[in-house]
Amino acid sequence: MIHIIIADDHPLFREAIRNATQQRFTDALIAETASLDESLAYIEVHPDVDLVLLDLNMPGMDGLNGIVTLRSTYPDVPVVVLSAEEDKNIVLQSMTYGAVGFITKSMPREKIIAAIEQILDGQAFLPPDIIRRSGSDNNNRRRESPGIPSEIISSLTRRQLLVFERMAKGESNKQIGFELNIAETTVKAHVSAILRKLKVHNRMKAVLCASAIDFEHYLHRSH
Repeated sequence: MIHIIIADDHPLFREAIRNATQQRFTDALIAETASLDESLAYIEVHPDVDLVLLDLNMPGMDGLNGIVTLRSTYPDVPVVVLSAEEDKNIVLQSMTYGAVGFITKSMPREKIIAAIEQILDGQAFLPPDIIRRSGSDNNNRRRESPGIPSEIISSLTRRQLLVFERMAKGESNKQIGFELNIAETTVKAHVSAILRKLKVHNRMKAVLCASAIDFEHYLHRSH
């Protein structure tokens, strides 16, 4: 049974997410809290929590510091930010502070539930439209992400580039397999190869690396 906390100080929003989540995960145990202190107290009594959906602006959060407090107190409990914030820096800082995903409240309800499902499946989720948002003119967009030499990106096979591009869009392995018409096990093998070549240890870091890559440029070159 999946055990989820919806930590948000807006009752109507909690109810909406609870109803949508319960429809998808019919046997889930879903708790509601309205502050960071309530969330910490609940986890103390129920350490088997599988996921915390955490609002950044509820009482006690002190901005992103609430993530640090929750993660340091209960390091084994995954935290996903579910927030109205859409600033790219806040999204990236949330990941740095220990969140395993970031879901924006402006997303359609079905996409929010799909993101939760993806995270429960052990995969990271970041809002692709925000992550790929550039602070400068798109005409000046860099062809590779900072810290990743172009030769490493060029070393990816065409299939790996296609998989990597869809990873950057926030797609799950199952979605990537469907779109590329390949088995999910094959997608997993490609993901492992991509992480190895990029010298990163998890999918989240790979997705962050992808934020400034011009995939069209590299796919055209490898065609």
